[in-house]
Amino acid sequence: MDIAIAAGLDLVEIAPEADPPVCRVLDYSKYKYELEQKAKQARKHQSTIVVKEIKLRPKIGYHDYMTKRGHVERFLTKKDKVKVTIMFRGREVVHPKKGEELLRRLAEDVAELGVIESQPNLDGRNMVMVLSPVK
Repeated sequence: MDIAIAAGLDLVEIAPEADPPVCRVLDYSKYKYELEQKAKQARKHQSTIVVKEIKLRPKIGYHDYMTKRGHVERFLTKKDKVKVTIMFRGREVVHPKKGEELLRRLAEDVAELGVIESQPNLDGRNMVMVLSPVK
C-alpha cells in the first residue's frame, strides 16, 4: 500500500481467491474505463436476431403472392429471419397440402436469399415455416 500511495495510484485486488491474493498497483479509474471499452466492443460485434412475420392465405392471388414474396426478399436481404404463416379458414383446413405447396413454392422462389430453417408444420388452423438468410 505504501508503494501505491507513493506513486499516487491505487492498489487493486485482481485475484482474491489465489493464495496469496494477487494485487496490482494501477490507476483504478483508467482500469475501469478500459473494462467498459472492452465490454462496449463485445456488444458492438453482437447481432440481434429479428424475426419478421408474413401471413398468407391458401387461395392467394398471383399479384398478392408476388407482393408478399417481395416483402420476404426484402427481409432476407436485411438479414432478418422470416416466419411465414398460412391461415386456414373454414373448410380450407381439410386441404393442408395446398398450404404446404404454397410454402414450398415461396421457399424455392427465394432460395438464393434464404433457406428453410424449420419445415412447414400444421399448428391448429395455421401452417408455419421459418426462413433464415443465407450466410
